[in-house]
Amino acid sequence: LSLYEICLLKYFLLLRPETAAVLKRTVEALMERGAIVRNLENLGERSLPYKISRHNERHRRGGYFLIDLEGPPSIVSTMMEHLGRDIDVIRRAFVKYPSSKTEECGGIIPVNYEDKLKAKK
Repeated sequence: LSLYEICLLKYFLLLRPETAAVLKRTVEALMERGAIVRNLENLGERSLPYKISRHNERHRRGGYFLIDLEGPPSIVSTMMEHLGRDIDVIRRAFVKYPSSKTEECGGIIPVNYEDKLKAKK
């Protein structure tokens, strides 16, 4: 499984119950497709950097959410399509975290100073 982050931009005028319904639909769709949701973070409502036209409406403000998850690579295309049809979602983006490979430290290798002195002569 790969680590992903979804950035969701939701419709600004949704009230709290509707916002919760959008997030619940999204998380349930992720879990149906085999993802493990690790974190859900609300970044608040802000002005958009530019006007966005979506579903025959122009948006100037939006609510930002981040969802951290683990899932198969096939989940990206299906979720992009699913979120694209959701009328409450203005924008969506998937970001894949690079897999970090940890290397073990072998420690300090002792230097033999006698060999270094003999090599100089």
